[in-house]
Amino acid sequence: MIRRTWWTLALAAAASLAACGSAPRTTDARQQPAAGERLTLAEADVPSWRSVSAEVSTVDQSQAIARIPGILSTLTVKDGDYVKKGEVIGRIIDSQLDYQSGAYGAQAAAARAQAAQAEADLSRTKFLYDNGVYAKARLEQAEAAANAAAAQVRAARQQQSAVQAVAGQGAVLAPSSGRVLRADVPAGSAVTPGMLIATITSGPMVLKLDLPESLVGQVHVGSAVIASDIDGGGRNRRGAVTKVYPSVESGQVRADAAMPGLDGGLIGRRIAARVESGRHSALLVPVGYVTTRFGIDYVDVLGQNDAVVTVPVQTALSTEAGRVEILSGVTAGDVLVRGASR
Repeated sequence: MIRRTWWTLALAAAASLAACGSAPRTTDARQQPAAGERLTLAEADVPSWRSVSAEVSTVDQSQAIARIPGILSTLTVKDGDYVKKGEVIGRIIDSQLDYQSGAYGAQAAAARAQAAQAEADLSRTKFLYDNGVYAKARLEQAEAAANAAAAQVRAARQQQSAVQAVAGQGAVLAPSSGRVLRADVPAGSAVTPGMLIATITSGPMVLKLDLPESLVGQVHVGSAVIASDIDGGGRNRRGAVTKVYPSVESGQVRADAAMPGLDGGLIGRRIAARVESGRHSALLVPVGYVTTRFGIDYVDVLGQNDAVVTVPVQTALSTEAGRVEILSGVTAGDVLVRGASR
């Protein structure tokens, strides 16, 4: 009797294990009732963006240069100073000009003395001519001498004025109103004509873009530009291309972009930017439909029998606030469910 009972219990245990082995297996895809807000994916025409390097600058940069050779005796500005157009920011002295001016001054004094003597001779000759002592030829000779002496005086004065004008060009003037970018020639240095003394900003603030030459034809006037963290506050700013320079240097094309709110104190700062380089079709969804777990993005897709399947996707940032672009994992026509797997 005891033996029969033991065999009965053994058969019951075996039947229970067999029943467990025949149960359906669970899968990784989670199926849940479709609950939550739905969104049918559709392709949208969006701009394509390329990351480029940019520099905060001005429309142009003017240069204050030396116009005469000599010694830079004074330089009254430094980097960052604001100057007005025509302001004297330095002075160049050429000691040779002082000697030349003195020499021409002495020539002018001698010419004036000769002119005075010629005028006196002319006066006496005219008196004697009027009294019938001298012939008319003698009077004409005295008049010619007086005219020549007067011409010598004018020539000497013009030479002296020319030297003084050259000396006046020793003043280094600011060619435009703006902020000094560079003024690194120390006072006391010997300079030559055409030597750069200072670089000054000129014109309104712009963002200068360095574009790869592969973007020629894709970026044009009016293309949108987004600058990242331009003022250190973590915010992006939008602008537009205003000029594309018609030349390629070292494989790059320069372009100017107008952007409101650029700070003049940031001239020369390099920042990251993105420029519009055409358009493409993309799947844009609100960020609320995307869930990130362990560094992987997922969306909930409505499947068969009104069930939800969690699908991994690849996403990219979008310039539209509150939206992301889905690159792979789903296609147009799929229906997403907001927060179904949370």
